[in-house]
This record gives sequence, C-alpha cells and structure tokens, in this order.
Amino acid sequence: MSDNTKTATARKPAPTLYFIAGCKLAKGVVLLLLALKIFTWSTTDLPDDFRNFLLWLHLDPEHHFFVNIGEWLSTITATNVKEFAAGTFLYGLFLLVGGTGLALRARWAIWLTIGESAFFIPIEIFELSRRHQAGETPEFPEPHPPLFPHPKIGLAVVLGLNILVVLYLYVNRQRLFRQNE
Repeated sequence: MSDNTKTATARKPAPTLYFIAGCKLAKGVVLLLLALKIFTWSTTDLPDDFRNFLLWLHLDPEHHFFVNIGEWLSTITATNVKEFAAGTFLYGLFLLVGGTGLALRARWAIWLTIGESAFFIPIEIFELSRRHQAGETPEFPEPHPPLFPHPKIGLAVVLGLNILVVLYLYVNRQRLFRQNE
C-alpha cells in the first residue's frame, strides 16, 4: 500500500468533535457524581439540612424566602430523591457512552449525539417563547448577575449551542465518521 493511499484513508484531525466529546464526558462525570450526592440526601431530613446550611452561611433561616424553600423541601420524599438520583445517574451514563463513542469516532455515536442534542431544542424554544402567568415569572434578585442580565439569556445560549452541535455533526458526518474498512 503506497503512502498516498494510507494518507487518504487516515482520519483527519477534528478538534471540534473532540471538544464536543470532552464536554459530553465532563457532563457525564459531573452528573454521575451529582447523582451519588443526591442519593445520600434520601436518608437525611432536607429542611433541617437546609436550615443548618443557612446558619453556616450566617443567613437568617426565618426570612420569608428561606421559609418557603424549607416548606417546599418538606414535601419531598425519600422516594422522590431516589428517583431523581436514578434519572440523573442514567443520563450521566448516557452522556458518558455518547462522549466515548464520539471520541472513538463510532458511527452510532454521531446519531446518538445528534438525537440527544436535537431532543432539547423544541423544549428550549418552548421555554424561551413561553410567557409566565402572573406571580410565577422567574426573577433574579437585585442586582442582576452580570453574566445573565435577563433570566432567559442562559437558555438562549444553551439553545444556540445545541443547534450548533447538531448542525456541525450532521453536516460533517461523512468526513468525521468515514468507514475505513
């Protein structure tokens, strides 16, 4: 086999693909660790833990805002916490599998990642276009955080990134995942 033939069949570098794979892997690891931490909360008293946390931060746990959060936490059962932890764990595994597949340039991984990223696009568009009913508008306390002066800017950034990931992978699927056999 000549050197020209070897060069033609060799995979070209794809830093964007590896960046996407790295992000998927990092999110997967974070979600797995978060799921394990959430699972430990199923055996604790969340309102008491929240109160102790506020006292540790030297905040007034009797403030109306914190009292409402404490009341909401008292409605959460151990079963709810375990189910949420299990869902977080499964999604973390899903991201690890997809990220590993992308890093290894497995053909199935591109469709898995396109499907996963595209799945959230309609949900994000719905959330961006949705008008909240009176009293449920998510507001940041004053002053606004400098990175996101409006509550929906972060969601718009995530939507844009998901669209870019889907477009990049779809447009470059033949070049990135060419079969060498």
